[in-house]
Amino acid sequence: MQFTLTEEQQLLQQSAAAFVRESSPLRRIRALRDGNDADGLSRTLWKQMAELGWLGIIFAADDGGLGLGYKDLAVVLEELGKALVPEPLLSTVLLGGSAVWLGGRAEQKQAVLPPLIGGDLLLALAYQEPQSRYDVFNVAARAERSGNGWRLSGEKRFVLDGHVADRLVISARTAGTGNERQGITLFLVDARAAGISTTRQRLLDSRNAAIVRLDDVRVGRGDVIGTVDQGGELLASVIDRATAALSAEMLGGMLTAFHMTLDYLKTRQQFGVPIGSFQALKHRAAQMFVETELARSAVMAAAMALDESSPRAAQTISVAKARCSDAFIVIANEAVQMHGGIGMTDEHDIGFFLKRARVAEITFGDAAFHRQRFATLAGY
Repeated sequence: MQFTLTEEQQLLQQSAAAFVRESSPLRRIRALRDGNDADGLSRTLWKQMAELGWLGIIFAADDGGLGLGYKDLAVVLEELGKALVPEPLLSTVLLGGSAVWLGGRAEQKQAVLPPLIGGDLLLALAYQEPQSRYDVFNVAARAERSGNGWRLSGEKRFVLDGHVADRLVISARTAGTGNERQGITLFLVDARAAGISTTRQRLLDSRNAAIVRLDDVRVGRGDVIGTVDQGGELLASVIDRATAALSAEMLGGMLTAFHMTLDYLKTRQQFGVPIGSFQALKHRAAQMFVETELARSAVMAAAMALDESSPRAAQTISVAKARCSDAFIVIANEAVQMHGGIGMTDEHDIGFFLKRARVAEITFGDAAFHRQRFATLAGY
């Protein structure tokens, strides 16, 4: 594996860094939170990201995308993670968009992907339920046949950016019970269809999620994504890809928390010297650096495994998520502690990274879940 960036990827990284620096400083995140913004994101900034081509990085050229890869997308996500950019790239591109791209029919792709890539359509994936935790196959929501279509009923939780989505990709059980892998079907549904009610939630890190309730929602036969009863494996593949992408964003967040701490260690003085000269704090900072480097290697390996369609991609992705979950928590905790009393105040930006670390850790499975998953996939 080539664990370095190509010249083109370096240029992409520089472009993304400049865009984030100029358009999304941390004070914007604070303003969105404190102002109780109705969307919790900027549609203007989202449109600009579309114009830069970021929304189409992973999609094939035939579908209107750039036909690049997950390593290229990881470069952008790392830069977005450094500034905690809340725009819905994860929910729209990696979750809803990937489901349509990987499993949709030609007419579904044509209807969804061009406006998505152009920044004119927001998607969300509604798959988690009160009892499911991290098990994507644990689906209780039902889809019952009704004439030439279906009727959906049930409740979905933790639907990322569900309150602003134009369309929802919804998992429902069309056969079987419990957490059987077969019998799950994905549906592409208008988010404002009759019978759908959406309740916005603000997460600990001020990001957006929603509870989506389905009350006899009628959908047509043409709204099925992929094959009836076979949507579980498609859903698992979508979540894997989103998990790799989230790991790249987490890498960016931990890097900023680390560098903010280094800056503080160099400027905060005690006994007439910078506190960074104290040996104990040097050791702790060195450990933070090691954590970031290990996380970077894991993230790059996961992205390249997807690009190369490696048979071990799922295992590699679990390694990345477990590594990033542990590392981001350790670095965020250390960052707050080494900032001292000011690090505990809301006025200081370091707290945003601690909160993001907590939410990202449990999104798509925490470190313990992914270590267990890796062991299972490896046959232990």
